[in-house]
Amino acid sequence: MARTRDTTWTVVSYHVGRFDPQLPRLDPQHVCFRLRVAPSPIHRYGVFAEEPIPRGRKVIEYTGERISRAETRKRYARPMHYLFTLDDYWTIDGSVGGSGAEYINHSCDPNLRAWIHKGHILYMSRRVIEPGEELTVDYKFNRSPLRDVCSCGSPKCRGSINVL
Repeated sequence: MARTRDTTWTVVSYHVGRFDPQLPRLDPQHVCFRLRVAPSPIHRYGVFAEEPIPRGRKVIEYTGERISRAETRKRYARPMHYLFTLDDYWTIDGSVGGSGAEYINHSCDPNLRAWIHKGHILYMSRRVIEPGEELTVDYKFNRSPLRDVCSCGSPKCRGSINVL
């Protein structure tokens, strides 16, 4: 069970067909297609399609705890974090009450795009996604002298997760 504030939901693991509360999981309330979490060739775990996903469809909502800029700075210092900037003040921390979208890895040639709509972060399909394909999004990290190396493996890879 995962708990945020007064809301409780049952969490289902799609990881290699077995339930393990220690493994990454998806919250079915925010998933619109059959997906699974599994080890990724890009980074740690990834989210994979289990059925065809048409172009232009909502695939999953990125959820988590809504935190202020001051709290974002504190959490950013952690070695592993799942922070998504919502607007000039709010950030969503997917590691607290996340839907599983926080395990979607970066690619320089992604099959998803992030759409922020009425305070929600929705991952929408950019093209048809085939079963077994890993879901990816371009993180578009800020320009920074400290560049994050990209390991997406795409022929269009720019070598960095940062916007160049």
